[in-house]
Amino acid sequence: MDQNFDIQAYMTRGVEKVVTDALKATVKNPKESAFMLRFAAASKSASKKRAEAEKMGEHIPPFLIASITSKCNLHCAGCYSRCNHATVDAEPVAQLTGEEWLRIFSEADDLGVSFILLAGGEPMLRRDIIEAAGQRQNILFPIFTNGTFIDDRYLELFDRCRNLIPIMSIEGNREVTDARRGKGVYDRLISGMDAFQRRGLIFGSSVTVTTENLKEVSSDSFIESLASRGCKAVIFVEFVPVTEESTELAPGDPEREYLAGEIDRLRRDYPEMVFISFPGDEKSSGGCLAAGRGFFHINSHGGAEPCPFSPYSDINIRDKGLKEAMHSRLFTVLRSGDLLSDDHNGGCVLYEKREQVEAILSGC
Repeated sequence: MDQNFDIQAYMTRGVEKVVTDALKATVKNPKESAFMLRFAAASKSASKKRAEAEKMGEHIPPFLIASITSKCNLHCAGCYSRCNHATVDAEPVAQLTGEEWLRIFSEADDLGVSFILLAGGEPMLRRDIIEAAGQRQNILFPIFTNGTFIDDRYLELFDRCRNLIPIMSIEGNREVTDARRGKGVYDRLISGMDAFQRRGLIFGSSVTVTTENLKEVSSDSFIESLASRGCKAVIFVEFVPVTEESTELAPGDPEREYLAGEIDRLRRDYPEMVFISFPGDEKSSGGCLAAGRGFFHINSHGGAEPCPFSPYSDINIRDKGLKEAMHSRLFTVLRSGDLLSDDHNGGCVLYEKREQVEAILSGC
């Protein structure tokens, strides 16, 4: 990995870009615009904290991903989390409590973390944790949800706490979405979007990008269908293959280049929306941003993992703080070696090279 690459400067520019786009997206919504102006100031202050820590030799990523539950009500085709047994049907035991998550969110705020992506399982099954997140107004919490648990209580919470932004998963039209997520899910998503629009609440959508749907989900017709319902953010998540049979669905370099070009176009054509791809262009970021370079993942039981697609951990947040987790042996070896910048066929480099990650974990 290029040791001269300034990851802190790169990530700060990324945060500033997201915040600037969010301000543009909310300019016509007084409540959201007022919150985003306050968040922009908090984000600038957080960037200064991270820069000061960097001078002292302490790298703090601006993003975290928190899977706050391992339970989910859906069985989506090709779900990486179920394949890794990180998502289950039964009520999980020994998961982090709402109080423990609030402690984590508070520590993240103190360190200068600006964004915590709430995931699962289905995160909206844990209302207590989402309510705790609402207390940390300096942090923006995108909530990656299947959209089937939106009710009046949640709508009221999102109205009070504008730092909570639901990101609803959709795969395209009704036929494609229901084929992957289950019959009737598309209609429930649309119903939820309409409820947000009636209340003037901000929401976004996440789209799993494959070699098959790439052109459709980046098309004007699809984006306009979301924009007309009030969607203000679209996050394109590259498909990560979990079986040999699904490998061909993972975007490779040509597809990534196409998507990057389309995102540039969409940003010009739809300035009132935010467009993000994950993991995005790893070449411009000096390699994969996992393992604390740009973010890391905390699972529902407190394990600190490189990313959701690489479910390996040698330290638990329940016992250690976020800063100590950053110095775990696994994270340290991954950041200091070349694995994060290795070539790979598509999706996630750490998932594709999981045998090497397992070897690091075992101390070989």
